[in-house]
Amino acid sequence: MTLALRPHNFSKFPSQLSTCGLAAKKISEFSMEKVEHSELKDKRDSVREAECAGKEACESDSMKMKRLSHHIMPHLLNLYGSCATSRDFEIYHVDASFEDPLMCAHGVKQIKSAFYSLSKVFSESRIVEYSVTEKVISDGKQEILIDSKQHYKFLGRNIDMISLIRLYVEDGKVVRHEDWWDKKPLRNRETGNLPLVGRIMELTRRGSMLATHALMGFGKDPTG
Repeated sequence: MTLALRPHNFSKFPSQLSTCGLAAKKISEFSMEKVEHSELKDKRDSVREAECAGKEACESDSMKMKRLSHHIMPHLLNLYGSCATSRDFEIYHVDASFEDPLMCAHGVKQIKSAFYSLSKVFSESRIVEYSVTEKVISDGKQEILIDSKQHYKFLGRNIDMISLIRLYVEDGKVVRHEDWWDKKPLRNRETGNLPLVGRIMELTRRGSMLATHALMGFGKDPTG
């Protein structure tokens, strides 16, 4: 018996090889797309994390400022309310300054004299309304602006006044405290139209402060 040998159909091989090559190419492209997508996702995640970190840092700074304001305001209300104690002056740096249109105080002891004297001059004094704006100047330095309405009673007469209180804070301590009555900048040699007049007003405020300081026992805390 003779076996008939059929020749293999080699003509199908090229198409099969082409199909395999195409499949391999697709798999490679898919793998590359997956890698690129993964890298892009990692980059997006990194950017998102950086943005979140920055936002958290800003929120942290904002919360820090808010806590600072919340710490300072109760003491400030006591100062203007003629009910201050020695602890209320702990918000100030030892070399802090205070200035309003009547007085210019240098150092905590003179600031004490300025505020302790309120009860000697006015039968009533207090801040009745206020709003606070806080700004970061630089690392460790802030400015706190307080729009306030102040009430005083002098010789039976009620006096209501609008004021802008400006506090410059460094490392949590007030280094300068300005009180702008009617929100007008304090007159001095720099802000006045005539430097000489501004200088005279500065000297007048210093003289008034020194006289008040002496009358108040040079910043002595009240007893009892």
